Amino acid sequence: MKRLFLFATTIFLLLSCNSEQTADLKTQNETTKSEVQKEIVPTLVIHGGAGTIRKENMSPELEKEYNHKLEEALNAGYKILDEGGNSSDAVIAAIQIMEASPLFNAGIGAVYTHDETIEHDASFMDGKTKNAGAVAGVSRIKSPIEAAFEVMNSSVHVMMSGKGAELFAKQQGLEMVDPSYFHNEKRHQQLLRIKESEKAELDHDGKSAQMEPYEHDYKYGTVGAVALDKNGNLAAGTSTGGMTNKRYGRIGDSPIIGAGTYADNQTCAVSSTGHGEYFIRNVVAYDIAARMKYKESSLENAANSTIEELGKIDGTGGVICLDAQGNIALTFNTAGMYRGWINQSGQPNVLMYKN
Repeated sequence: MKRLFLFATTIFLLLSCNSEQTADLKTQNETTKSEVQKEIVPTLVIHGGAGTIRKENMSPELEKEYNHKLEEALNAGYKILDEGGNSSDAVIAAIQIMEASPLFNAGIGAVYTHDETIEHDASFMDGKTKNAGAVAGVSRIKSPIEAAFEVMNSSVHVMMSGKGAELFAKQQGLEMVDPSYFHNEKRHQQLLRIKESEKAELDHDGKSAQMEPYEHDYKYGTVGAVALDKNGNLAAGTSTGGMTNKRYGRIGDSPIIGAGTYADNQTCAVSSTGHGEYFIRNVVAYDIAARMKYKESSLENAANSTIEELGKIDGTGGVICLDAQGNIALTFNTAGMYRGWINQSGQPNVLMYKN
């Protein structure tokens, strides 16, 4: 009986110790989880295009305008993150500020095609679900980035174009406008100057000229944003008017998932700006994520290596990147890139030039 009592007591003590250890382990796990949660720093990063952006070519007044508008976009998006909102809403809010500004090649600042029309492209990607949406060649949707988001959320498709995309947007209740809403006389005059140059070359050598639009306009004014919310979810979006003097329904990288936009919680969120044909060929946005996933590169190394490879085939432009730890990469191979970021400090940071 005494032995039975001792055995029962031993078992009881062992179970008690195990229970205490389990409780301690549970507490430690909860603490660790809490610490990890605390480490997530909601962050927003934006760009307003890359190219020959040099201080000597910028008037103080225009520089102030760009600073103010980029800060406005950062504040609008970060307000959502700071109040506990999600990364998708933050990206859309920031991009819509830039779409509504004539300073950037998106929305009302979009450049003209050769036929003197305006065609917008945009894309959006959710890093948690890896769902994506895009629109291309649209002229009547007030906010192209909102349309891309709606394609992602309200259809089984990833990309829609032209009149079909506009019909879908209208059916979803998005705000539609007459194409004249996007008229920008400065952009129109820019196109006319390019067409005059084409005509002069045609007269000079007596043969058809298909001049590269970017020989005259080295600023790729595409806009984009990437965001990380308090739940650790990433999102990315890009919106553009394309390339000045583009022909034949040309579509660049901005609405192409993997080229102009990409987001995956396991790696990073990316938005691109530059000479789109090269970004498509090198699948730039996805290449950065792939380097992180398969080579275990840091965000900065992945972005730098990708843009270095882009330069080897004469591609020009840049990217903004953000990972799930809140690390940022702002990488470009042009003279400048309109860019900025904001995190827990609540202070928007804006840069334009190379240095």
